[in-house]
Amino acid sequence: MKLLFKQRLFSWFDSYDIYDEEGNPVFAVEGKLDWGHRLHIMDTYGTHLATVKEVVFTLLPRYEFYMGDRPVGTLSKELTFLKPKYDLDYNGWMISGDVMEWEYSILGPDGGPVASISKQLFNWTDTYVIDVLDPNDAIYTLMIVLAIDAEKCSRD
Repeated sequence: MKLLFKQRLFSWFDSYDIYDEEGNPVFAVEGKLDWGHRLHIMDTYGTHLATVKEVVFTLLPRYEFYMGDRPVGTLSKELTFLKPKYDLDYNGWMISGDVMEWEYSILGPDGGPVASISKQLFNWTDTYVIDVLDPNDAIYTLMIVLAIDAEKCSRD
């Protein structure tokens, strides 16, 4: 399943639209006013599905993932030089990225691929292509992409 993740051009808070490979809207993401990033993922009917919330007052960036109100995992940036590295606490998954921070792979506990994320260059806003092997993992993969994008935006 391929998803196209596009940041909205004119928005006061982080907001994104997520489309399937035919260009149909699948999810919408709305940023909410908070001390750190707080991003709500909704389906096409506006029903709240999940939240990515930045934990503030930490040495290194950390994001918590919620399905509804239930915590399901975290993503934390590790202290590294050159190549970005994240500690992902969800379902035994691991994440790795390239030095330029444009390509990421999410691997399962067995080392097999779960998803790949590629940033599209030369767009007006942040745009990613997310290729998820199992459609049931789409929302979890989206939470990871949102956390990485929020962390990168906080640095810029």
